[in-house]
Amino acid sequence: MRYIRPLSIDDAVTLIEGSAGTAAILAGGSDLLVRMKGGFIEPDLIVDIKSIDGLREIRETPEGFSIGAATPCAVLRENTALTKAWPGVVEAASLIGSKQVQGRCTIVGNLCNASPAADSVPALVAANARASIVGPSGRRVVPVQAVPVGPGKTSLAKGEVIDAILLDKRPPRSGDAYQRFTPRTEMDIAVVSAGANLTIDEQGVIVSARLALGAVAPTVLLVEEAANVLVGSKPDEATLERLATVCSDACRPIDDKRGTAAYRKKVAGVLAKRVVAAAYARAGGK
Repeated sequence: MRYIRPLSIDDAVTLIEGSAGTAAILAGGSDLLVRMKGGFIEPDLIVDIKSIDGLREIRETPEGFSIGAATPCAVLRENTALTKAWPGVVEAASLIGSKQVQGRCTIVGNLCNASPAADSVPALVAANARASIVGPSGRRVVPVQAVPVGPGKTSLAKGEVIDAILLDKRPPRSGDAYQRFTPRTEMDIAVVSAGANLTIDEQGVIVSARLALGAVAPTVLLVEEAANVLVGSKPDEATLERLATVCSDACRPIDDKRGTAAYRKKVAGVLAKRVVAAAYARAGGK
Protein backbone atom coordinates (compact mmCIF):
# COMPACT_ATOMS: atom_id res chain seq x y z
CA MET A 1 0.00 0.00 0.00
CA ARG A 2 1.23 3.49 -0.90
CA TYR A 3 0.31 6.67 1.00
CA ILE A 4 0.84 10.00 -0.80
CA ARG A 5 -0.02 13.51 0.36
CA PRO A 6 -0.10 15.77 -2.73
CA LEU A 7 0.01 19.55 -2.50
CA SER A 8 -2.26 20.31 -5.47
CA ILE A 9 -5.57 19.02 -6.75
CA ASP A 10 -4.03 18.37 -10.16
CA ASP A 11 -1.43 16.09 -8.58
CA ALA A 12 -4.17 14.23 -6.71
CA VAL A 13 -6.08 13.69 -9.95
CA THR A 14 -2.94 12.45 -11.73
CA LEU A 15 -2.11 10.03 -8.92
CA ILE A 16 -5.60 8.51 -8.84
CA GLU A 17 -5.94 8.32 -12.61
CA GLY A 18 -2.55 6.63 -12.95
CA SER A 19 -3.09 4.10 -10.16
CA ALA A 20 -2.98 0.53 -11.46
CA GLY A 21 -4.94 -0.80 -8.48
CA THR A 22 -7.58 0.53 -6.12
CA ALA A 23 -7.15 4.16 -5.05
CA ALA A 24 -8.87 5.82 -2.11
CA ILE A 25 -9.08 9.47 -1.09
CA LEU A 26 -8.40 10.41 2.52
CA ALA A 27 -10.06 13.66 3.58
CA GLY A 28 -11.09 13.01 7.19
CA GLY A 29 -10.81 9.23 7.22
CA SER A 30 -13.79 8.61 9.49
CA ASP A 31 -15.31 6.25 6.91
CA LEU A 32 -12.20 5.05 5.06
CA LEU A 33 -10.18 4.01 8.09
CA VAL A 34 -13.12 2.18 9.67
CA ARG A 35 -13.72 0.24 6.46
CA MET A 36 -10.02 -0.61 6.18
CA LYS A 37 -9.84 -1.75 9.79
CA GLY A 38 -12.93 -3.92 9.27
CA GLY A 39 -11.34 -5.58 6.26
CA PHE A 40 -13.96 -4.32 3.82
CA ILE A 41 -11.42 -2.58 1.57
CA GLU A 42 -7.66 -2.61 1.12
CA PRO A 43 -6.65 0.18 -1.28
CA ASP A 44 -3.37 0.00 -3.17
CA LEU A 45 -3.05 3.78 -2.98
CA ILE A 46 -4.27 6.31 -0.42
CA VAL A 47 -4.25 9.94 -1.55
CA ASP A 48 -4.45 12.31 1.42
CA ILE A 49 -5.91 15.63 0.24
CA LYS A 50 -5.73 17.53 3.54
CA SER A 51 -2.59 19.49 2.57
CA ILE A 52 -4.01 20.83 -0.70
CA ASP A 53 -4.40 24.59 -0.53
CA GLY A 54 -7.99 25.71 0.07
CA LEU A 55 -9.49 22.30 0.74
CA ARG A 56 -9.75 22.89 4.50
CA GLU A 57 -11.46 26.26 4.14
CA ILE A 58 -14.95 27.75 3.93
CA ARG A 59 -14.98 30.69 1.56
CA GLU A 60 -17.84 33.19 1.36
CA THR A 61 -18.24 34.82 -2.05
CA PRO A 62 -20.84 37.12 -3.61
CA GLU A 63 -22.42 33.96 -5.04
CA GLY A 64 -22.58 32.04 -1.74
CA PHE A 65 -20.27 29.58 0.00
CA SER A 66 -17.58 27.15 -1.10
CA ILE A 67 -16.82 24.41 1.44
CA GLY A 68 -13.50 22.69 0.81
CA ALA A 69 -13.60 18.91 0.56
CA ALA A 70 -11.30 18.36 3.54
CA THR A 71 -13.06 20.83 5.86
CA PRO A 72 -14.04 19.05 9.10
CA CYS A 73 -17.69 19.21 10.07
CA ALA A 74 -16.75 20.90 13.37
CA VAL A 75 -15.45 23.85 11.36
CA LEU A 76 -18.82 24.25 9.63
CA ARG A 77 -20.51 24.62 12.99
CA GLU A 78 -17.99 27.28 14.05
CA ASN A 79 -18.54 29.40 10.93
CA THR A 80 -21.05 32.08 11.93
CA ALA A 81 -21.91 33.22 8.41
CA LEU A 82 -22.54 29.70 7.12
CA THR A 83 -24.59 28.75 10.18
CA LYS A 84 -26.74 31.85 9.78
CA ALA A 85 -27.27 31.35 6.04
CA TRP A 86 -27.69 27.56 5.94
CA PRO A 87 -28.57 26.30 9.45
CA GLY A 88 -30.13 23.09 8.10
CA VAL A 89 -26.94 22.11 6.31
CA VAL A 90 -24.92 22.76 9.46
CA GLU A 91 -27.45 20.84 11.57
CA ALA A 92 -27.05 17.81 9.32
CA ALA A 93 -23.25 18.00 9.30
CA SER A 94 -23.25 18.28 13.11
CA LEU A 95 -24.99 14.91 13.46
CA ILE A 96 -22.23 12.89 11.76
CA GLY A 97 -20.52 10.87 14.48
CA SER A 98 -19.31 11.96 17.91
CA LYS A 99 -17.59 15.18 18.93
CA GLN A 100 -14.25 13.48 18.35
CA VAL A 101 -15.31 12.35 14.87
CA GLN A 102 -16.58 15.85 14.10
CA GLY A 103 -13.00 17.08 14.15
CA ARG A 104 -12.17 14.73 11.26
CA CYS A 105 -15.27 13.89 9.22
CA THR A 106 -16.27 15.91 6.15
CA ILE A 107 -19.50 16.41 4.23
CA VAL A 108 -17.75 15.41 1.01
CA GLY A 109 -16.64 12.13 2.59
CA ASN A 110 -20.18 11.62 3.85
CA LEU A 111 -21.47 12.23 0.33
CA CYS A 112 -18.95 9.95 -1.40
CA ASN A 113 -19.50 7.14 1.10
CA ALA A 114 -22.88 6.99 -0.65
CA SER A 115 -24.91 5.65 2.25
CA PRO A 116 -28.68 6.06 1.79
CA ALA A 117 -28.74 7.20 5.44
CA ALA A 118 -25.98 9.83 5.16
CA ASP A 119 -26.97 12.80 7.33
CA SER A 120 -25.50 15.64 5.29
CA VAL A 121 -26.91 14.61 1.90
CA PRO A 122 -30.68 15.29 2.33
CA ALA A 123 -29.89 18.75 3.69
CA LEU A 124 -27.49 19.44 0.81
CA VAL A 125 -30.00 18.20 -1.77
CA ALA A 126 -32.73 20.35 -0.24
CA ALA A 127 -30.34 23.31 -0.36
CA ASN A 128 -29.72 22.66 -4.07
CA ALA A 129 -26.02 22.32 -3.32
CA ARG A 130 -23.56 21.43 -6.06
CA ALA A 131 -20.38 19.41 -6.12
CA SER A 132 -17.30 20.85 -7.80
CA ILE A 133 -15.44 17.94 -9.42
CA VAL A 134 -11.91 18.01 -10.84
CA GLY A 135 -10.76 15.21 -13.11
CA PRO A 136 -8.57 14.29 -16.08
CA SER A 137 -10.94 16.13 -18.43
CA GLY A 138 -11.06 19.30 -16.34
CA ARG A 139 -13.65 20.66 -13.94
CA ARG A 140 -17.38 20.03 -13.90
CA VAL A 141 -20.11 21.04 -11.46
CA VAL A 142 -23.08 18.77 -10.78
CA PRO A 143 -26.01 18.74 -8.34
CA VAL A 144 -25.16 16.88 -5.15
CA GLN A 145 -27.95 14.38 -5.79
CA ALA A 146 -26.18 13.27 -8.98
CA VAL A 147 -23.14 11.97 -7.06
CA PRO A 148 -24.54 8.87 -5.25
CA VAL A 149 -26.02 6.34 -7.67
CA GLY A 150 -26.61 3.48 -5.22
CA PRO A 151 -25.48 2.24 -1.80
CA GLY A 152 -21.70 2.64 -1.72
CA LYS A 153 -21.52 3.76 -5.37
CA THR A 154 -20.98 7.18 -6.94
CA SER A 155 -21.01 8.66 -10.44
CA LEU A 156 -17.38 9.81 -10.17
CA ALA A 157 -15.15 8.54 -12.95
CA LYS A 158 -11.60 7.29 -12.31
CA GLY A 159 -9.34 10.18 -11.42
CA GLU A 160 -12.18 12.52 -10.45
CA VAL A 161 -12.05 14.28 -7.08
CA ILE A 162 -14.66 16.50 -5.45
CA ASP A 163 -12.78 19.56 -4.25
CA ALA A 164 -15.70 21.61 -2.87
CA ILE A 165 -19.39 21.80 -2.11
CA LEU A 166 -21.05 24.96 -3.41
CA LEU A 167 -24.05 26.65 -1.77
CA ASP A 168 -25.86 29.63 -3.28
CA LYS A 169 -26.32 32.91 -1.49
CA ARG A 170 -29.44 32.71 0.63
CA PRO A 171 -32.44 34.60 -0.85
CA PRO A 172 -34.40 36.91 1.47
CA ARG A 173 -37.22 35.32 3.50
CA SER A 174 -35.91 31.81 3.17
CA GLY A 175 -34.91 29.06 5.57
CA ASP A 176 -33.79 25.45 5.70
CA ALA A 177 -33.88 22.68 8.29
CA TYR A 178 -32.88 19.05 8.79
CA GLN A 179 -34.25 16.40 11.14
CA ARG A 180 -33.82 12.67 11.50
CA PHE A 181 -35.27 9.80 13.49
CA THR A 182 -32.94 7.36 15.23
CA PRO A 183 -33.52 4.72 17.92
CA ARG A 184 -30.91 6.46 20.08
CA THR A 185 -30.27 10.17 20.52
CA GLU A 186 -26.53 10.00 19.76
CA MET A 187 -24.04 7.97 17.72
CA ASP A 188 -26.57 6.35 15.43
CA ILE A 189 -27.61 6.50 11.80
CA ALA A 190 -30.97 7.69 10.54
CA VAL A 191 -33.90 5.32 10.19
CA VAL A 192 -35.47 8.17 8.23
CA SER A 193 -34.27 11.74 7.66
CA ALA A 194 -35.61 14.86 5.98
CA GLY A 195 -34.28 18.19 4.77
CA ALA A 196 -36.35 21.17 3.62
CA ASN A 197 -35.53 24.50 2.03
CA LEU A 198 -38.20 27.20 1.56
CA THR A 199 -38.59 30.76 0.35
CA ILE A 200 -41.70 32.78 1.18
CA ASP A 201 -43.17 36.09 0.05
CA GLU A 202 -44.09 39.06 2.24
CA GLN A 203 -47.47 37.48 3.03
CA GLY A 204 -45.88 34.23 4.18
CA VAL A 205 -46.90 32.24 1.10
CA ILE A 206 -44.31 29.68 -0.03
CA VAL A 207 -42.87 30.63 -3.42
CA SER A 208 -40.24 27.89 -3.75
CA ALA A 209 -39.62 24.63 -1.92
CA ARG A 210 -37.31 21.64 -1.99
CA LEU A 211 -37.71 18.60 0.24
CA ALA A 212 -35.39 15.60 0.37
CA LEU A 213 -35.70 12.31 2.28
CA GLY A 214 -32.93 9.99 3.41
CA ALA A 215 -32.82 6.28 4.30
CA VAL A 216 -36.02 5.52 2.38
CA ALA A 217 -34.55 4.55 -1.01
CA PRO A 218 -31.18 3.46 -2.47
CA THR A 219 -30.23 7.15 -2.75
CA VAL A 220 -31.58 10.33 -1.22
CA LEU A 221 -34.98 11.26 -2.67
CA LEU A 222 -35.75 14.76 -3.88
CA VAL A 223 -39.54 14.72 -3.60
CA GLU A 224 -40.66 16.84 -6.55
CA GLU A 225 -44.33 16.46 -5.62
CA ALA A 226 -43.63 18.19 -2.30
CA ALA A 227 -42.97 21.46 -4.10
CA ASN A 228 -46.32 21.11 -5.91
CA VAL A 229 -48.08 20.79 -2.56
CA LEU A 230 -46.24 23.62 -0.81
CA VAL A 231 -45.75 26.35 -3.41
CA GLY A 232 -48.61 28.84 -3.37
CA SER A 233 -49.68 27.80 0.13
CA LYS A 234 -48.93 28.38 3.77
CA PRO A 235 -48.07 25.28 5.83
CA ASP A 236 -51.42 24.94 7.57
CA GLU A 237 -52.56 21.58 8.88
CA ALA A 238 -54.33 20.57 5.67
CA THR A 239 -51.29 21.41 3.53
CA LEU A 240 -48.96 19.53 5.86
CA GLU A 241 -51.20 16.47 5.81
CA ARG A 242 -51.13 16.45 1.99
CA LEU A 243 -47.36 16.84 2.18
CA ALA A 244 -47.06 13.87 4.53
CA THR A 245 -49.07 11.68 2.16
CA VAL A 246 -47.00 12.72 -0.85
CA CYS A 247 -43.73 12.06 0.97
CA SER A 248 -44.83 8.69 2.32
CA ASP A 249 -45.95 7.62 -1.15
CA ALA A 250 -42.62 8.67 -2.68
CA CYS A 251 -40.59 6.37 -0.40
CA ARG A 252 -39.07 3.10 -1.60
CA PRO A 253 -37.74 1.69 1.68
CA ILE A 254 -36.74 -1.81 2.70
CA ASP A 255 -37.41 -3.94 5.75
CA ASP A 256 -34.35 -4.38 7.95
CA LYS A 257 -33.43 -4.67 11.61
CA ARG A 258 -33.74 -0.90 12.04
CA GLY A 259 -37.34 -0.65 10.84
CA THR A 260 -39.94 -2.01 8.47
CA ALA A 261 -40.73 -0.41 5.15
CA ALA A 262 -44.20 0.53 6.37
CA TYR A 263 -42.76 2.17 9.47
CA ARG A 264 -40.25 4.17 7.44
CA LYS A 265 -43.00 5.43 5.10
CA LYS A 266 -45.05 6.62 8.07
CA VAL A 267 -42.10 8.33 9.77
CA ALA A 268 -41.11 10.02 6.48
CA GLY A 269 -44.46 11.81 6.40
CA VAL A 270 -44.15 12.91 10.02
CA LEU A 271 -40.60 14.22 9.56
CA ALA A 272 -41.55 16.04 6.36
CA LYS A 273 -44.21 18.01 8.25
CA ARG A 274 -41.82 18.86 11.09
CA VAL A 275 -38.93 19.91 8.90
CA VAL A 276 -41.11 22.14 6.70
CA ALA A 277 -42.55 23.83 9.78
CA ALA A 278 -39.02 24.48 11.07
CA ALA A 279 -37.78 25.83 7.74
CA TYR A 280 -40.89 28.03 7.41
CA ALA A 281 -40.30 29.57 10.85
CA ARG A 282 -36.66 30.28 9.93
CA ALA A 283 -37.83 31.99 6.76
CA GLY A 284 -39.89 34.36 8.92
CA GLY A 285 -43.25 32.71 8.41
CA LYS A 286 -45.88 32.83 11.12
